Amino acid sequence: MGLRSENVTKGVEKAPARSLFYAMGYTKEELNRPLIGVVNAKSEIVPGHMHLDKVAEAVKAGIRMAGGTPIEVPSIGVCDGIAMGHDGMKYSLPSREVIADSVETMAIAHCFDGLVLVPNCDKIVPGMIMAAVRLNIPTVVCSGGPMMSGLVKGEETSLSKMFEAVGARKADMINDEELLEYEENTCPGCGSCSGMYTANSMNCLSEAVGIALPGNGTIPAVESGRIRLAKEAGMAIMNLVEKDIKARDIINEKSIRNALACDMALGCSSNSVLHLLAIANEAGVELNLEIFNEFSSKVPNLCHLAPAGGTHMHDLNRAGGLRAVLNELDKKGLIDTSLMTANGKTVGENIKGHEIKDVNLIKPVSCPYSETGGIAILWGNIAKDGCVVKRSAVDKSMLKHTGPARVFNCEEDAIDAIYNGKIVDGDVVVIRYEGPKGGPGMREMLNPTSALAGMGLDKTVALITDGRFSGASRGASIGHVAPEAYDGGNIGLIEEGDIIEIDIPASKINAKITDEEFDNRRKSYVCPKDPVKSGWLARYQRNVSSADKGAVMK
Repeated sequence: MGLRSENVTKGVEKAPARSLFYAMGYTKEELNRPLIGVVNAKSEIVPGHMHLDKVAEAVKAGIRMAGGTPIEVPSIGVCDGIAMGHDGMKYSLPSREVIADSVETMAIAHCFDGLVLVPNCDKIVPGMIMAAVRLNIPTVVCSGGPMMSGLVKGEETSLSKMFEAVGARKADMINDEELLEYEENTCPGCGSCSGMYTANSMNCLSEAVGIALPGNGTIPAVESGRIRLAKEAGMAIMNLVEKDIKARDIINEKSIRNALACDMALGCSSNSVLHLLAIANEAGVELNLEIFNEFSSKVPNLCHLAPAGGTHMHDLNRAGGLRAVLNELDKKGLIDTSLMTANGKTVGENIKGHEIKDVNLIKPVSCPYSETGGIAILWGNIAKDGCVVKRSAVDKSMLKHTGPARVFNCEEDAIDAIYNGKIVDGDVVVIRYEGPKGGPGMREMLNPTSALAGMGLDKTVALITDGRFSGASRGASIGHVAPEAYDGGNIGLIEEGDIIEIDIPASKINAKITDEEFDNRRKSYVCPKDPVKSGWLARYQRNVSSADKGAVMK
C-alpha cells in the first residue's frame, strides 16, 4: 500500500506541488519520506500551551530520527480559565468542533501519512482526537503535561483554590492581601492546571484509551521526561505508519471501555462524559449515559486529586501514574489488557510491574475511596435524558439533599445572588438556558460553584444546570441536564421555591411536581431567550446535539 503523501509528492502531475514544497525549503530526500503532520496548539494565551513549541520540536526530532518528515501545522485553543464567567466561555465547547474540523482539513488537504497531535487543554485534546478517529489515519497524541501546583500559606494550591479565594474575599473571609497571595502563587508556570480538571482528565484518558504513550497524562510539563516522551511519540508514529495501524485500530469499543474504567478510578472531570461521547460518536462506537453508570457501579474510585482532595498531578505521577492505576484495575479484571496502544505494545505490556508507590495518593483496589466510580449519572423528571455529577468531589453529607429551588435564567444572575448573600443553607440553585443550544455553547459554571465553596456553602447548597462545570468545580454540582431548557426540558418549567430532591447513590433527581402540573406550566411557557442571529455560534446553536449525545454537531 502506497503512502498517502504520494498524492502530492510523486509523478509528473505533482510537479507543481513539489515546487511549493521546495519553496518552503524541503528537499527531495524529505519528500521521499512519509510526511507526518505535527498539529501544534502552541499559543501565548493558554498556560498549558505556552511551551508547546518545545514539545513539538522534540516530536519533530523523533520523527526525523525514525525516518520521517515532520510538517508542523497550527491549532486554535481557548483558555477556559480566562474565558470563564463572560461571553467568551460560550466559545469553549464549540471550539472543540472547530478544532476537529481544522485538523481534518489540514490532514486531508495535504495528504499527511500520519499525525502527532500536540494539545494540552480542555477542548483541544478531545477535538484533535475526534479528528483522528474521523480521519482514521495513524495518530499519536503527545500533550504538554500538567502544571506544578502552587504554594500558598504552606499548602499546595491549584486553580480551583484561586476561584474559591474570590468567593472567600466576597464573603470577607480573607482580605485583599491574602487574595493577592493566591493570585500570584497559585499557577506557577507552564502546563495544564494541576488538578484533575478537564485538561488533565483528557490527557490521562488519552493514555488509558491507548492513543498516547505511557506517561502522557502525568509527567509534569517542566520535567525533561516530557521532552523525552515527545521524542518517543515522534518515533512511535513512524512505527504506526509503517505497519498501517490507524486511529480506530486503537480507539474502539473495548479501549473506550478501558477509558471509562480509568475515568471512574481517577475521579475525572464531568466534562469527560461529553468528550468520550463525542469521541465514541466519531469512532462509530455506541456509548450512552447508561454505560457510564454501569461502569460507575462497578469501578472503585482510587484517587482524590484536586478539587476532590489536596493532591495534584505531580503527586499522581510520582505515585506511579496511570500505569499504576490501570494495574490496580486489572487486579479486579476491570480493563482489557490485550489491546494495542500507540507505542506498539499492549496495555498489559505497558502496565506490567507498575505498582503503587504511595497508597496515600493512589488507593489499592482492595481499599478504595469508594466502591463506586468518580462520575454518576442521575435521571428524573428534571432530567429525563440524564445529568452528570462528579460524585467523588461531593461531600458525603450532600449525596442526598432536598431543598427549595432558587431559579436563574443565566449564570450572571446566579453569581450576583450568591455574592450578595441571597443563597442560604439548604437551597438548590438552578441555572438554566446555559445548555449547548440555550447558551449557546454550554458554559462552564466554575464561578458560581467556587463562590459557594469559597463562602463555605458547598456542603449545604446544591447547584443544578443544563450548562456544565469546570473540572475544578466541587460540591453537589449537577450539570448537563437534558433535555435542556431551550429545547423544552422540564428544567425550564421549575419555579422559585419548588422542592428539589437529589439522591446521588440512587441516581435520582426530581422536582416534587406532578406530571399534570408540568403540563399545565408548559401551556403558558414562553422561552425567554431569542436565538442567536449572527456569528458562527448561530450555526452551532441550530446544529448541536443535546448533552446526553455529547453536544456534537449534527
